[in-house]
Amino acid sequence: MNDGVDESELLDILRLNLVTGIGPRLNQVLLECFDTPSKILSSTQRELEQVPGVGPKLAASIVKARQSSAAETELRRCHESGFRLLPVNYDDYPEALREIPDAPNVLYCRGDLQKRDELSIAIVGSRRCTMYGRQQAEFLAAALARAGLTIVSGLARGIDACAHQGALSVSGRTIAVTATGLCEMYPPEHKELAEQVAANGAVVTESKLDQRPSAGLFPQRNRIISGLSLGVIVVEATRNSGALHTARHAMEQGREVMALPGRVDQLTSDGCHDLIRDGATLIRNADDVLTSLGPLVSPVETQEGGETVHSPRELSLNDREREILNLVTTDPQHIDEILRATDIETGRVLSTLTVLEMKRMIRRLPGGSLVRSTY
Repeated sequence: MNDGVDESELLDILRLNLVTGIGPRLNQVLLECFDTPSKILSSTQRELEQVPGVGPKLAASIVKARQSSAAETELRRCHESGFRLLPVNYDDYPEALREIPDAPNVLYCRGDLQKRDELSIAIVGSRRCTMYGRQQAEFLAAALARAGLTIVSGLARGIDACAHQGALSVSGRTIAVTATGLCEMYPPEHKELAEQVAANGAVVTESKLDQRPSAGLFPQRNRIISGLSLGVIVVEATRNSGALHTARHAMEQGREVMALPGRVDQLTSDGCHDLIRDGATLIRNADDVLTSLGPLVSPVETQEGGETVHSPRELSLNDREREILNLVTTDPQHIDEILRATDIETGRVLSTLTVLEMKRMIRRLPGGSLVRSTY
């Protein structure tokens, strides 16, 4: 279930995670003071009370957690239910999420996170949405999932559910980030949707197994949605929509923020229009999204055919274009080398290379050489 993870270390992470009153910011402060969950738990109450934001009551709860058997019970239940626990220092923990300042100490995971999920895009929006919003969320999710991106959202009513359903409709991958525990699906009518998501991706949370809905948990959850993603698309949002929290987290994390425009005479898209006015990228379709994401910080090797993706724009190529693009490296190659590396007839290779050059996927150099573009 958690191969390669030291169980005593995992239990200490769980002990800290189960202490009521430690949110993402305070967790970050504690780690800055004591370095690891184990050192936090081994500190005295007096030492803990010196930490800004930690009062006597919370310090006592942390000290008490050392003797509690709740973590062992939580770990056993995860094993019995087939859930994985991914500590932040574990290899399978999502790399993009690990980079944010307040990354969760541990992720509870139902399903499977894969290497290709590094190419993820979040789609979020209002729970009370219009038919236009529903249609656009599902259409965008389906198109982006078909291109090869993993769709991330929050399993909520409205736009979130449509985003997951759009990805599932084309057998794409999708990740749901919940504010509640894996044994307390919310909203309850999305239990079947959660099962479908777990079968085609993963349902993840930082909350303990039996965590019930609580208003403060949803804004905290939103930093994980953006943290897992290359960018965030807001499809439909009023000015007080929780989706705008996700957009703000994305900005703070250095992720791309995109918004879909709606009717200017409806309040349902006021939040999106404000984002666009303030600098978010206006998007109309999947091609706009792929172009907006730009080059990747580091290339991602997908699990399908072992191809390496340097920019999400490459996901919009057809199979032949992608096959020939992967013959071109980031080091200059003479065109004859590329022709010798494939059994495809020369005329087709040359015409496809011309198309790739027009799409700015490759550059032609003096002397008949080609190089793959990384911008």
